[in-house]
Amino acid sequence: GSYSLVILTKDEVLGIRDPHGFRPLVLGNLDGSYVIASETCALDIIDAKFIREIDPGEIIVLDKDGMRSQMMLPVDRISMCVFELIYFARPDSYIHNKNMFEVRHRLGQELAKEFPADADIVIPVPDSGTPAAIGYSAESKIPYAEGFIKNRYIGRTFIQPKQETREISVKLKLNPLRDIIQGKKLVVVDDSIVRGTTSKKIVKMLYNTGAKEVHMRITCPPLLYPCYYGVDMATRKEFIA
Repeated sequence: GSYSLVILTKDEVLGIRDPHGFRPLVLGNLDGSYVIASETCALDIIDAKFIREIDPGEIIVLDKDGMRSQMMLPVDRISMCVFELIYFARPDSYIHNKNMFEVRHRLGQELAKEFPADADIVIPVPDSGTPAAIGYSAESKIPYAEGFIKNRYIGRTFIQPKQETREISVKLKLNPLRDIIQGKKLVVVDDSIVRGTTSKKIVKMLYNTGAKEVHMRITCPPLLYPCYYGVDMATRKEFIA
């Protein structure tokens, strides 16, 4: 299975990462004490120092005597979920010593090389598409602009359980800026397309707001197969690809 666990008992704190390393888990130090978190950005918030990633298949035990490590199962193959790099991890986190903002920025640059467009501005689908949109703009020399105002109180739409909820959430989550969009040829950069719910609604909203052209650019390759490890995309028929 897929898991990164932090378990608190009466005398110990345990950090456990599955043998495939699907999800991140990190070890830090705060004023001489050890801390465990799912991402490095959590360490930054409390001014803790990053020590290292907890290895796939490793158990970290913290108790009154300090820290000890043991491997619970042999690791045959490391298979980190690629969605951590593309979407899930916060842009200010590091995975494998790589900053996620920079990874997504680079994806946007490569996207501009492989799929150029004749457009007036590049806009992101906020917030997950923002680093890649900045990268696309930098590489293509097409000006970057913010085309949407995002409602910060709406969660991630594609992982919501019901399709009707996902569709309503897109409209509640994003409101297009008419003065930026009207009469413009747009490159719209997003991190991924799963079911197509968000993308179809966004394209329709942009045209209704007066966009002249809409060119969608996606950093993630087409999703063709289900995930059985904790993400709500369980059947192949759900995917627009």
